Amino acid sequence: MPRPKHVEHENHERWLVSYADFITLLFAFFVVMFASSQTDKGKAKQVSEAVEKALKEGSSVSTSIPPAVAKVLGGTVDDKGQGNAQMHGPGGAQKAAKEDRPEVMELGISLKMLSTQLADEIKEGKVEVSMTPRGIVVSLKQAAFFPSGTDAVEPDTMSTIEKVAGALRAVENPVRIEGHTDSIPIHTARFRSNWDLSAARSISIMEVLSNRFKISQQRLAIAGYADTVPVADNDTPEGRARNRRVDLVILNSYALAKTEPVRANPVKTEPAKAQPAK
Repeated sequence: MPRPKHVEHENHERWLVSYADFITLLFAFFVVMFASSQTDKGKAKQVSEAVEKALKEGSSVSTSIPPAVAKVLGGTVDDKGQGNAQMHGPGGAQKAAKEDRPEVMELGISLKMLSTQLADEIKEGKVEVSMTPRGIVVSLKQAAFFPSGTDAVEPDTMSTIEKVAGALRAVENPVRIEGHTDSIPIHTARFRSNWDLSAARSISIMEVLSNRFKISQQRLAIAGYADTVPVADNDTPEGRARNRRVDLVILNSYALAKTEPVRANPVKTEPAKAQPAK
């Protein structure tokens, strides 16, 4: 008698195997995405901190970007000049092009010279040196160079001014000497307002450079801005101290093209006609 065939029951739960594999792969995908996002947050935080520091400190010579952030930005190179700074993109070829701009290259050597020669004064907070779109700005702090409320240059600061004069002799660029004060009004027998004081201090520095250190007056110009161009908040003593300064601006060619005064054309006059005698 033939043995009866065993009828296999259909397994309706086999879909669970595929579903479990799908869930496992989906979980792995989200783990990878989460790990990548955490790495990006770390890099973004480094970049954000570096940008915030640069905005607070300005373009001072002492400002520097941490190596880790420079690497994130793509600007690091090794001793052989190889690295991602050679690549196009942020920190690479575009950054190099920015540093090669004529207005920056023109005074680059002078900037390095001043930064080296005035290193002690910069460290002590007496002087600030920075590169701006107009050129190099050497900022002389009032607390170190002028007694309060006067335009007399402190004799002890002549050695510092001599270093600046040495850098000026190395170039032929014109120099603007710009006086600034804080917002506290002054009214004395000599200075009726902060405008008078700021202009007088500019003149004093100009006379020291020209009379003592033989810088041609043809290269020099003076300006007084009173308290209209602050670099810090006038509501605090520290901010007011930063605002009291005399800036020596070594102008580059770009600034000269923008600020050169327009020369008036001579007016041609017709010769007066002789009037008939009466």
